[in-house]
Amino acid sequence: RGSRRAQDGPCNEAGTVNLFLIYARAANGCIGRDGALPWHLPADLKRFKALTMGKPMIMGRKTFESLPGLLPGRRHIVLTRRERWDSTGAELARDVNQAFDLASNTAEQAAVIGGAAIFDVFMPLADRIELTDIHADFEGDTFMPAPGPEWREIAREDHAAEGDAPAYSFVTLERAREYAA
Repeated sequence: RGSRRAQDGPCNEAGTVNLFLIYARAANGCIGRDGALPWHLPADLKRFKALTMGKPMIMGRKTFESLPGLLPGRRHIVLTRRERWDSTGAELARDVNQAFDLASNTAEQAAVIGGAAIFDVFMPLADRIELTDIHADFEGDTFMPAPGPEWREIAREDHAAEGDAPAYSFVTLERAREYAA
């Protein structure tokens, strides 16, 4: 249950890795604007840090470039087709299999942190989603649909609006058994 093996999709012969997606999504599906988050939720950033610390993070080039710098205590695996790119501090992957292999080499879990195209590619391989469900609409240029019927909610922590911050929920979703590979 839960881990991907070579016959299920990308994996190396060393073993398996459990992938989880982690992202924040507004009620209208917005996940970003101009390469950044269109909201400021310190609790979400704290949760992101706690869930990704010590784990490899798989991301696209634009997501990597949007970070304030290398995030301490985590490996940065960047999936990109760019031939020439300043990858200082990142491990480059040219395809999904290579990204998966890099993550599998040293970890039992890896976090997929974005962007939208990377989430689309890794969604079928993920076992879990760690979602910050923001209960407000935001203007943006990057959107994701709500998780589909293949996901079931296993945990929820609701937070009321406070000051300029909208209400939000931390939601953990697990792939439903009938959809598991």
